[in-house]
Order: sequence, then C-alpha cells, then structure tokens
Amino acid sequence: MRHNKHHASLGVTREHRRAMLSNLATSLITHGRIQTTLTKAKALRPFIEKVITKAKQAAAKTEKKDAIHLRRLALADVRDEDAITKLFNETYKEFVNRNGGYTRIYKLGPQRISDAAELALIEFVKADDPGYKKSKARKPAKAKKAKVAKSEAPAAAPAESAAPASETKSS
Repeated sequence: MRHNKHHASLGVTREHRRAMLSNLATSLITHGRIQTTLTKAKALRPFIEKVITKAKQAAAKTEKKDAIHLRRLALADVRDEDAITKLFNETYKEFVNRNGGYTRIYKLGPQRISDAAELALIEFVKADDPGYKKSKARKPAKAKKAKVAKSEAPAAAPAESAAPASETKSS
C-alpha cells in the first residue's frame, strides 16, 4: 500500500529535494521571509514547521541530553549550524504560544516571465498575529424554513386587519 507516501517531488531527485528544502529553510530562518515559487513554498511549509516544533520541544525539555538530541535531529534536516542556533536560541520564542501554523504563504500577482511559474512569499507568522477569524457556521435549512414560515404568519395578520379598516374609511 502507498498510504501517506505523497510529497511534492519538485521534479528533482530525493537528494536534490532534501538539499533544496534545507537551503530554503536556512534562508527562511535567517531572513524571516523569502520569495520563491508557490510549489516550493508549499513543500517548505511542513518541512520548516517540523523543525520549529523540534525547537519548541527542546526548549520545554528539562534534561540537557534531550535538548541536544532534538537539536541534532533539526541539524540533520537543515544542515546549517548558524540557522539552527538562531532558531533554537531566539526564533522559537515567537511560537511558544502557537500550536502549529508558524508560516504564512502569500501568492504574488504576476507570473515569472521566464518560465511562467507562480511566485509566492513565505514568512513566519508574528507572535501576536491572531490569524483569520473563522466564519460563522451556516444554519440548518430547516431552521431557515421555520423562520420564514413564522415571519409570514405575523405579516399576514396586519395586512388582513388593514383591509377592513380601509373599507370602513371609504364607506
């Protein structure tokens, strides 16, 4: 079975893809936001969020041994000591109160002229950013029909009472 085997191949080999995602993650950690293609940004999101989760777990660990283990696991993915040091010492503090959703992807308007690739901007979400508000849930159709029936009934009663009154005035 091939359950849970899907990933964005990006048209390259496995080794090239791991190196590319590592380089993109390094740039994102270093600069806070990067511009890349939409496909690469979508592939980078789960990759970098797993690394950030490791940094948060390392900060929560009381034993130094566990924190070092998580740092080494992150270093195996990102492969840049300066970026990992920045992430584990500074950047993870922005995400302490967030449960996932550490990055945001913005689609940029025009396509790239050379190959017509869709461009995107991927950035870290600020610590105080509440995100989008969830839309209100739709009400069931039965409730709407009941409200319509109730609103028609009282509207009909004044109309009936108004008709005889107008007849009496004209007489």
